[in-house]
Amino acid sequence: MNLAAVLELDGCPLHYTVRGEGPALLFIQGVGVPGGGWQPQIEALAREFTCVAFDNRGIGRSRPAGQRIRVERMAQDARAILDHAHIPKVHVVGHSLGGQVALALALCEPRRVASLALLCTFADGRAPARGGRMLWLGLRSRLGSARMRRHAFLRIVLPPQLARRGDLDALAAELAPLFGRDLADQPPGALAQIAAFRSCNLAPRLGELAHIPTLVVSAAHDLIAPPALGRALAAGIPGARYHELADAAHGAPLTHAASVNALLREHLAAAQVRG
Repeated sequence: MNLAAVLELDGCPLHYTVRGEGPALLFIQGVGVPGGGWQPQIEALAREFTCVAFDNRGIGRSRPAGQRIRVERMAQDARAILDHAHIPKVHVVGHSLGGQVALALALCEPRRVASLALLCTFADGRAPARGGRMLWLGLRSRLGSARMRRHAFLRIVLPPQLARRGDLDALAAELAPLFGRDLADQPPGALAQIAAFRSCNLAPRLGELAHIPTLVVSAAHDLIAPPALGRALAAGIPGARYHELADAAHGAPLTHAASVNALLREHLAAAQVRG
């Protein structure tokens, strides 16, 4: 199957794609990234799974946002897309903000979520790092020349060794199509999405997900969601499995796609046996 569709919901056109055959797998992106950012995972998994990805409310083609952006509202969007695509049960993969949305979806539709894979994420939106280096790079990604802004953004999402040794101009050009924009530019809707996750704390409810097979993946050099947040998330979900990528940062699904895809395959295989 290879399908592109749109669902109008509360003044927002939600654009989504469906690709592949097999058990359904829903991908939910983080701040400012459209569904196309999951291409490295979809390319690898579409032979085995029906892969669904979408542009979150206020991002990419899903604009304008319509109602105020909240994590719970985004989870309702995900549920509406599953209904529109006639998908009764689904494995869910979320990155960063998308991990919070995945948690919210599982909490409101527990029997519909076959498993959770939570990448570089957190349960409490107040917890992501705001340290000096993160604040400095965040400021640099908004000020200065386009080249300076691109390089600052890449230093947020890349591990130090790649940021130091890689050709940042070439990497920015390579990654731009996956982010759906020039990395020098701030996407419309990003600040509203940041406000959404900052106001969401799902940590007190994590115990309700004990019955859902869950994988939590952190990256050792993640400036946004440090491993301590991933360990806390995994500890809060009874039976969750935790894995840390030693040489990766927040952009792990893109820069370390092979490792992430291998972890997803293993997790999904185990979840299907358990289910």
